[in-house]
Amino acid sequence: MARGRAVPFFSITVLVACFLLLFAAEPTSARIQLPANESIPAIFVFGDSILDTGNNNGLLASPCRSNFPPYGRAFDGGVPTGRFSDGRVPSDFMVEELGIKDTLPAYKDPNLKLEELLTGVNFASGCVGFDDLASKLGMVPPLSQQLREFNDYVNKVKEMIGEEAMAKLLAKSIVIISLCSNDIVQAYFNSHIRELQYDFSTYADILVKSATTFLMELYSIGCRRIGMFGAPPLGCIPFIRTMTGGVERMCSERHNQASQLYNSKLISSMNSLQSSRNLDPGARLVYLDLYDPMMHLIVNYRSYGFEVADKGCCGMGQVEMSVLCNKYNPYTCTDGSKYVFWDSYHPTEKTYKLLVSQCLASYLHNFL
Repeated sequence: MARGRAVPFFSITVLVACFLLLFAAEPTSARIQLPANESIPAIFVFGDSILDTGNNNGLLASPCRSNFPPYGRAFDGGVPTGRFSDGRVPSDFMVEELGIKDTLPAYKDPNLKLEELLTGVNFASGCVGFDDLASKLGMVPPLSQQLREFNDYVNKVKEMIGEEAMAKLLAKSIVIISLCSNDIVQAYFNSHIRELQYDFSTYADILVKSATTFLMELYSIGCRRIGMFGAPPLGCIPFIRTMTGGVERMCSERHNQASQLYNSKLISSMNSLQSSRNLDPGARLVYLDLYDPMMHLIVNYRSYGFEVADKGCCGMGQVEMSVLCNKYNPYTCTDGSKYVFWDSYHPTEKTYKLLVSQCLASYLHNFL
């Protein structure tokens, strides 16, 4: 909203009323019950295609889009919204589990309603990394663009509800960051550009430095509850199995070891930041482990009700992602719930739902 523009009285009344209600009482639809003295009014997410809910839809020159069939066929109405899955993604399940709303809209959604801003929006963009090279390879704006958009969001909402209320909203809300997969897979291993410049341990240090810088930039804006996902077992995604796993489609130990090394460095850095006396006493910086629960699910997929874990549902399930995962491919499976992965990179809605439930059960108390 431009500064100085007249705002209809009804809109302000509705927005402020919604804001006050969010802080006054816990949402009745919440699946997870918070302590009586706690509230989580909104969720903001930053990152890549794991969380993206459609911010790349307008990037027609980029291959990092998914706003076309068969993406979204399990979404409400079977609509391809730009989510890299057959249905909802983790950012959606997080707000649903906390009783905030059903889905988390993309900040760039042209149909975004003003009242949605108070309960959280999504800034994530597919193919982005901590390393700007990952974004260049995917032909998408760099991570710094997400920070600029968040500052734009803060200024916009501050005009609606005032500085004090804005500070409370930021401090009480949860921020989720999911990045590094594109850095490791694309910028380092696939393109070999960073691999020719650094050994992986050095590159991981560079990524972690960027991660902690980004985290502290969010903190400086006013965010106090910030969670960051570590790397998943990247050696077990279908694309990497196709490239390195041979006939038996084995997981790549090299990629998995890279994920684990990055995670160990990130944990150490976040622990150091959390113990720093420079942070407010109420600040919570939470590392969110994705590697172990995802690996457990992949190894024990049948016990979770899946039938296939080494291929994606879309197409042949080997290399298909984005434009290669399209409605003209005759091999796409008919039941995505039988698959751990939807395409060669991204899990199915069913997988995401399982992982988010485990994540919130394990880590939500660390934010409070």
